[in-house]
Amino acid sequence: MSQRNATGETGTITSAGMFGEVLRHFRKAADYTQEGLALDIPCDRSLVTRVESATRVPQDNFARRCDELLSTGGVLIKLWGKVNWYPEVEHPDWFQRRVDMDAVAVALHEYQMYVVPGLLQTEEYARAILSYTYSGDELIERLRARLSRQQRFLAADGPLYHVVLDESSLRNVVGGAAVMRAQLAHLLDVGRLPNIRIQVAPSSLGGLQRPDVSMSLIKLPDGREWIYSESLDRGHFISDPGAIALHSRTYDVLRADTLSAPMSAAWISEALEGYGHDGETPSQRGNVDQEQLQRIKRRQLHRNRPRYPRLRPRG
Repeated sequence: MSQRNATGETGTITSAGMFGEVLRHFRKAADYTQEGLALDIPCDRSLVTRVESATRVPQDNFARRCDELLSTGGVLIKLWGKVNWYPEVEHPDWFQRRVDMDAVAVALHEYQMYVVPGLLQTEEYARAILSYTYSGDELIERLRARLSRQQRFLAADGPLYHVVLDESSLRNVVGGAAVMRAQLAHLLDVGRLPNIRIQVAPSSLGGLQRPDVSMSLIKLPDGREWIYSESLDRGHFISDPGAIALHSRTYDVLRADTLSAPMSAAWISEALEGYGHDGETPSQRGNVDQEQLQRIKRRQLHRNRPRYPRLRPRG
């Protein structure tokens, strides 16, 4: 975020600047230093400093964690959802139509292969992906544009967002083990939001009918529906009712046959542990899919009745 966004051209404080001021107020009222708050979040102290000075855009989980630590009653996450963090971002021309749809969509269903979808990416994960193609100022602008799309869906009253992640999107290492750990932890966090459901389609779960490509099923306020997919440098939109019915059926069957959202959360937790602090990735530790599924099934069958696995607390 530029400093002009923080203060505005006339020197008056912007909503982003107001968020920083409110955070600083609650931090001091709770007798926290910037370093102490960063330690308990946990994050780097520079993140707290830059959020308070409105030179860094915080993620929603940062706001929620601050609410918990500072006992704000949810003020920060509510304010986070109202701040226009990216008032001047520009998207590629071929992608702008999709951005416009996301801005008004009442429901979004996605199937994603190979990478985590943009709406669920952490800043570090998105930066690692975009750095394959961009650098310098262009990288910064593309990163800001991508993150700008997330705010509406991560807000407390966001539209329905359901995503089925092919296992490949969680096994494909982007940016290294530390980036992947943070990314999978982020998926667990946002998966608890009332409007978001995340399911995993493991490669070891046989018989699943999967779409051939990543795709999005977008429902607009007027009832119209669209299918969106991408090639290397362009987006493809389909509104044909027959095609929509076919792909919607494929998606619904996949969603019913794959792991449920609670079971998927347990699967993601296990995969997160695979990206250990020692820097090893799951491919270095070996394939543990069958063991993960067996653990989940044993938990589900415990005491001869359905039982959802509990997520392991993170330190």
